[in-house]
Amino acid sequence: MAVSLSQVMGPGWCSLLGFLTSDLQCARTLLNPKKMLTPQSLIPVRTKKRHFIPPSVSAKHKSFSEQESMAKAAGVVVRQQYLERAINITCTAGILDPYVPPEGDSRLSSLSKDGLKQRAEQLKQSAASQLALRKVKEHDKEFSTKDFPAKAQEIFIQAHHNLTNFNKENLHTLVTERCYPEMVRGNRFKTLQWQFLESLEPPRVVHVRCPEMINKGNVYGQITVRMHSKQTLAIYDRFGRLMYGSEDLPKDVLEYVVFERHLVSPYSRWRMHGKIVPAWAPPKDPIIKTIMIPSPVVKPWEEFEEMNLSKEKPQQVQWNK
Repeated sequence: MAVSLSQVMGPGWCSLLGFLTSDLQCARTLLNPKKMLTPQSLIPVRTKKRHFIPPSVSAKHKSFSEQESMAKAAGVVVRQQYLERAINITCTAGILDPYVPPEGDSRLSSLSKDGLKQRAEQLKQSAASQLALRKVKEHDKEFSTKDFPAKAQEIFIQAHHNLTNFNKENLHTLVTERCYPEMVRGNRFKTLQWQFLESLEPPRVVHVRCPEMINKGNVYGQITVRMHSKQTLAIYDRFGRLMYGSEDLPKDVLEYVVFERHLVSPYSRWRMHGKIVPAWAPPKDPIIKTIMIPSPVVKPWEEFEEMNLSKEKPQQVQWNK
């Protein structure tokens, strides 16, 4: 006859034995080296196929025309792209029929072949200038070729003074939108010292033209004024070193300055539009290049003040920009 352990030991001993075996299993699981390692993060990987694919993903391998047709079919309005460059109608983009000054600003003898050719060209240009001058007076009743050169010279002086003082607001009222970037380009971090000393010859009008833009009635007036004056110019870099010119050395300057006005607009005014540089004009002076002179090598037991050094004046080195 078989007897169970619960009948021999009793029900209390059986519960105690079960509790000890469960504690032993827990201790084994805790002491397992695999359980003592740090748990690794699990990254879920989506393997299920998506029901919706964005149109930007599937449009990679389609042409622009196919994408445009799909957008029109879906009712999406595609904004039109304008590739044309915006223009400014307050001034023209250049100088129409620029004045060609005679070589050396001189008048050749009428007995020579070149002199006759120059005289014929002057008569042709003066006839075109008279026709353009008549059109200018139709829009500006108070215009006069006798009073305009002095007014143009005053505009020229004020524009250069505002350029040296970096007064952009006043400079825009004195020069056109085409002339403004040409005047201010390259002047950043520089100091300009300009002065108008005197006028060697009275300014005079040498060329008048009335170009049209966009349509036939949109007329502009361009007048070329010859100015012969004495000026001083000095340009310093950001460190205060002289780059070009001199404040103490005045120079005689012969310039052909073009002034323009939008004749159709009642609120327009005469502004400086550009300069004409003849082909026979002499080249500009090169920019003065400043170089650092290395100091003498001083030994540890010597002092710089005790060294007898011959102070030689360094030669001025110039280079073309």
